[in-house]
Amino acid sequence: MLKHIDAGVLSVAYEEQGEAEGWPIVLLHGFPYDIRAYDDVAKSLAAEGARVIVPFLRGYGPTRFRSAATPRSGQQAALGADLLALLDALGIGAAWLAGYDWGGRAACIVAALWPERVRGLVSVNGYNIQDIARSGQPDLPENEWRLWYQYYFHGQRGRAGLENDRRALCRLLWQLWSPRWTFDEATYERTAAAFDNPDFVEVVIHSYRHRYGLVDGDPALADLERRLALQPTIGVPTITLDGTADGVMRIGGTSDHAAHFSGRHDHRLVADGGHNLPQEKPEAFAQAVLAVREWSR
Repeated sequence: MLKHIDAGVLSVAYEEQGEAEGWPIVLLHGFPYDIRAYDDVAKSLAAEGARVIVPFLRGYGPTRFRSAATPRSGQQAALGADLLALLDALGIGAAWLAGYDWGGRAACIVAALWPERVRGLVSVNGYNIQDIARSGQPDLPENEWRLWYQYYFHGQRGRAGLENDRRALCRLLWQLWSPRWTFDEATYERTAAAFDNPDFVEVVIHSYRHRYGLVDGDPALADLERRLALQPTIGVPTITLDGTADGVMRIGGTSDHAAHFSGRHDHRLVADGGHNLPQEKPEAFAQAVLAVREWSR
């Protein structure tokens, strides 16, 4: 059932499954996806006694900014602050967190900076906290071409492209990033409706410009960004996942991120999984959540 709650600068729309007294798990989607990515995972975890919270991130679906004066920032600090505010608003002292892409970044940030609020973590593509200070350093050419959409968004042509034809552009990203996942038009449209949020374009464009130091962040988040610039380690029990068919992940995967995890950590490969891992391989994703819960019970 869709619910709404005021949390920090947002009125967050979220779905909840399971018993209110269940063990709390927050599942966080990425770009360009939405909460539908977790339909199967949420059902599985609720059957295991979880209280499952699946929020629309800022700029997606029915989630709205509470004030017109709030910058429509997509920077990493904003995502982390939103998640922390949601836990506070829901009265959840400590939860398990799981996410990918933008959602994985939010989860990693809260786990790194507020470990007392996190019982365990599942993160797709490893350590997702951005190292903005080093963002200008080029990668291998075979990795650079996978990020063409980010460079596209750096210019006004890319912004206009997203504004004018967001459905076609995001559908292309689904196809490129999950080449072994066959999804039908109805599946895509159920998620694409979330991109009609009035703040979607502003938040997305700011996200992909801020991570390269091309635009300023929200001044209210400056201290948080300074803390993230130190690349804090994550000490909570963590399982990281890479799909072997992830079309946007860098060559070689993220197994070398292990140094960023100072607590119990396991890195797993999911055969034939693409970037939208929880929707493509819900069994593997749910199993990872249940495994990390066992570690931290």
